[in-house]
Amino acid sequence: MQAKKRYLLVSAGACALLLAYAWTLRVAELHTRLPQGPVLPAPPPLRSYLEGAEHEEDGPLLLHQHTSPRERRDVHRNMYKSRRCRMETCFDFSRCRHAFRVYVHPPARGEATSEGYRKVLAAIEESRYRTRDPAEACLFVLGVDTLDRDRLSPQYVPDAGGRIRALPLWNEGRNHLVFNLYSGTWPDYAEDLGFDAGHAMLAKASADAGNFRPGFDVSIPLFPREHPLKGGGRGRLTTNDVPPARRYLLVFKGKRYLTGIGSETRNELLHNSTFCLVPRGRRLGSFRFLEALQAACIPVLLSNGWELPFSEVIDWNKAAIIGDERLLLSVGADRILALRQQTQLLWDSYFSSVSKIVLTTLEIIQDRIHTHMSRSKLMWNTLPGGLYALPQFSTEPTLFPFYYGLLGECRAGHCGTLQDGSAPSQRVLFQIVVLWNCDKASPHQSKWPSVPVPFTVVEGRRKTMSGRFFPHDVIRTDAVLSLDEDSVLSTNEVDFAFIVWRSFPERVVGYPARSHYWDAGKERWGYTSKWTNEYSMVLTGAAFYHRYGTHMDRGGGGLANCEDILMNFLVSAVTKLPPIKVTQKKQYKETMMQQGSKSSRWADPDHFAQRQSCTNAFTDWFGFMPLVRSQLRLDPVLFKDQVSILRKKYRDIERL
Repeated sequence: MQAKKRYLLVSAGACALLLAYAWTLRVAELHTRLPQGPVLPAPPPLRSYLEGAEHEEDGPLLLHQHTSPRERRDVHRNMYKSRRCRMETCFDFSRCRHAFRVYVHPPARGEATSEGYRKVLAAIEESRYRTRDPAEACLFVLGVDTLDRDRLSPQYVPDAGGRIRALPLWNEGRNHLVFNLYSGTWPDYAEDLGFDAGHAMLAKASADAGNFRPGFDVSIPLFPREHPLKGGGRGRLTTNDVPPARRYLLVFKGKRYLTGIGSETRNELLHNSTFCLVPRGRRLGSFRFLEALQAACIPVLLSNGWELPFSEVIDWNKAAIIGDERLLLSVGADRILALRQQTQLLWDSYFSSVSKIVLTTLEIIQDRIHTHMSRSKLMWNTLPGGLYALPQFSTEPTLFPFYYGLLGECRAGHCGTLQDGSAPSQRVLFQIVVLWNCDKASPHQSKWPSVPVPFTVVEGRRKTMSGRFFPHDVIRTDAVLSLDEDSVLSTNEVDFAFIVWRSFPERVVGYPARSHYWDAGKERWGYTSKWTNEYSMVLTGAAFYHRYGTHMDRGGGGLANCEDILMNFLVSAVTKLPPIKVTQKKQYKETMMQQGSKSSRWADPDHFAQRQSCTNAFTDWFGFMPLVRSQLRLDPVLFKDQVSILRKKYRDIERL
């Protein structure tokens, strides 16, 4: 009997709670129908919570639950006014007939800009697309900070719409790109920017697929203000074992403070789990998404209607589980490893820094404009990624050295080019290109030796040492042998280095090696030519590299006496691999020093000081140190073996 009474009391209590909840909902509904007065400021506890919200995981918030019908109509009108915009209807292609250039409207004097937006603008400023002449611009970016459009945020810019409309080049937003991380909030996710974006493209986080304009807008990830401008943290995949060994199968932890209580627990769970739940936060996206990618924790996405970041080019089925966590039980070990490896590729290629996020956005737009130069999904979703598969070189994957194995191609064995600073070698491969950098006119064609291969003299436009590393249309071969004017190589050395390069076409392969090291006393990177057990650079005074290397972005260049260091930085940044040194030639440096020319940079006492400065300057430009150390050296088979010299193919190398 007592049990029955208790049961009735519990049932009555539950019914009372249910009635109270229903009454609350009814009151809320009536409230939305009543005439609305001015919006009152949030009480101090709520306001203080909101102001700190950017530091926390963006969990649900009841801020805009009670908006008036008129307010909702205004939001709807702003959101859908240009919903039908596409590149063909709302973009002026005539501004982009030549190069793809981006102009940033100057911010108004004294106008405050958030840390996140300063990083966005800095990434554009340092890119190869930046122009200070609006007449050259294909694309325009606002100087007004539009990242945070939550009216209760301290980063909110009032009257942004008026400031934007006052811009002389606004033109109703045509050819403009608007960056935004935060707009509407729970529960309606209205995505209201608070101003009419007109015909502008939106680079927007937490993009709703229902409002997203495919092929026009760009979905970007939600990133915290602490996200680095360049470089970024490395991924957490340390082994490629099958099955992947991690302590937990699936984890989720909600609100997270980036520092302090709870942060270490969250990190520990992420780094030791195979799968990570990524539900929606206040908005469709959340910080959990990038955290999971970096941790090599496969994201399980539970946010219906979210247009995933860079979905136009990224195949998320290769890196995430979308929709139903029950699918986890059917994912095999091989598939888990492939998914985790893909998270690392995507993190490192597109998401680890603000600069990569911004540049990926610009590259996607450039591919839309110059469709004849657009990259394939293969290039965006395989190493080294779309930012390194430059369309200025080619849009055909078979021409890039890093796709040879993937596509079953062996183009590296086709042919090579010999570049020389002054005169051709007596032994050539298949093509000779002489870059003439002398102030005097180059000799008449009759003065050059007769050779049985194509021979071309190119007049250096800038008369600088770096001229050899600029793309020259005359180069038609994959392999380039770069030689200084004072290089001394035998034909055996050239042949052997070329054979090695054919097996490693994506790397720099050559003879003189150098290394970098960290100088703890000076807290900077050092550069050395000392003979040690490892190296990280192969000088291009006598080295092979793929002609793709001449098309790589040299925005950090311009430093004299350092063009070969920059080439090593670029190639290692792309491949994540060291160069390859072939058979030791100890007299190389001594030979250089004995050439007898006072103008030789090898005899310059400031030579190493300059190159050390360049090493640090390039590291700052990249945002990290891309050089990779190696202890590998490749010698010919039978090199210095105790067998007859007549049995050795490269016998002359041993006599050097």
